[in-house]
Amino acid sequence: MTKNILKERLDKGPVICAEGFLFEIERRGYMASGEFVPMVSLDHPEVLENLHREFQHAGSDIVEAFTYNGHREKMRVIGKEDLLEPLNRSALKIAKKVALDTPKKSQPNLMAGNISNSNIWKEGDKQAQKEVESMFTEMIGWAVDEGADMLIGETFYYAEEAYTALKVMQKTGLPSVITISPMGENIMRDGVGIVDTCKELEQRGGQVVGMNCFRGPPTMFPYIKEIRKALKCHVAALPITYRTTEKNPTFFNLPDNNGCAYPTPHQTTFPTALDPMQVNRYEMGKFMKDCFDLGINYLGVCCGANPMLIRETAHAVGLTVPASKYKEKMSNHFMYGTNKRIPKHMKDYGDKA
Repeated sequence: MTKNILKERLDKGPVICAEGFLFEIERRGYMASGEFVPMVSLDHPEVLENLHREFQHAGSDIVEAFTYNGHREKMRVIGKEDLLEPLNRSALKIAKKVALDTPKKSQPNLMAGNISNSNIWKEGDKQAQKEVESMFTEMIGWAVDEGADMLIGETFYYAEEAYTALKVMQKTGLPSVITISPMGENIMRDGVGIVDTCKELEQRGGQVVGMNCFRGPPTMFPYIKEIRKALKCHVAALPITYRTTEKNPTFFNLPDNNGCAYPTPHQTTFPTALDPMQVNRYEMGKFMKDCFDLGINYLGVCCGANPMLIRETAHAVGLTVPASKYKEKMSNHFMYGTNKRIPKHMKDYGDKA
């Protein structure tokens, strides 16, 4: 593979990336919610490998190593710093194994190393910033060692932290993606505007720049439109799977107004009670089609992602993937179908069911 394989693909058409594994792994019973540390790569590597393969089957072109929150500071929080490197290397090896085993008739997958928000970055704190850069450097080093084809820096809500992540990734010469995640104040936490941050990332050499996480399609798309207008490089769009609103633009304080009978013990729907606010596949498909029509070719789904929504992303941009074989066939439904073998008395009962 050449150094510019990602850009070459994006120049030709859409590239799909599944990320946001946290919620799906937690739903499957292999991660503690709230803590969100990806111990699954050590505890149950077969589970992580299978999830990668499900996303691959659904159309993801990138196998992103599940090292989100697998950085030194988070491992210190849970008292397992000694497992930092083994966790990272295991996740990278699993991702590489899957990427090298691309389904027939699919273009070869790319394995991506990953760095993300450190949660200790602090404006004006040179010591904290130096520590974050060191954390990024060691994780990127392991990714390169394990054969990463590209690098992803994601979920940054401090502009300067994103700039630092980009700088560290650029030192490797590998293709990279950098995405930001502004919180509910609609500005980066160090006071830089959302679009201005993306413009600066491009000026610093960002090859693919955009947004991921925190925001669902309704509150990400307006900014994605502005970013696309302002940037010449490829743009990335990877929303969460929830119906965020202008009043509550992120999932951190999203209310449940759907008749919830029992509130969460921690008083917020995030992260364990967001289910009623989930977007459906058609809403996600429309977002992807709207982005694609703007000329945005790097598309994916973040927190809440599941294989069905990745397949919907592929279909929205006109791709056929292995999972397309199993797309919906309502024509054969026992009550709402149009197949001539479906009894009339069943069709007639549809509005009473």
